[in-house]
Amino acid sequence: MKKGYTYIMTNYGRAVLYTGVTSDIAARMWQYKNGVGSVFASRYRLKYLMYYEEHPSIYLAIKREKQIKNWHRDWKINLIKSVNPEMKDLSDGLF
Repeated sequence: MKKGYTYIMTNYGRAVLYTGVTSDIAARMWQYKNGVGSVFASRYRLKYLMYYEEHPSIYLAIKREKQIKNWHRDWKINLIKSVNPEMKDLSDGLF
């Protein structure tokens, strides 16, 4: 079974937080960086990976994505800052 990843993306001003899921985090980040991801990501210029988790299966990643999507913004920011206190782009180390 494929691994899964749950992640949180944002734009330059950190105004939008987008939670997503993928089975290939490096490929997904390449899509975001090159503007070939989703319409939502392109519209809001989501290019910065703030947070990600690896899961043993894509099903568990989807379950976690749904959980995080129901959270308040403050909870998401606290989750991000628990592993990325400076809120830097984590995608650089994935390529």
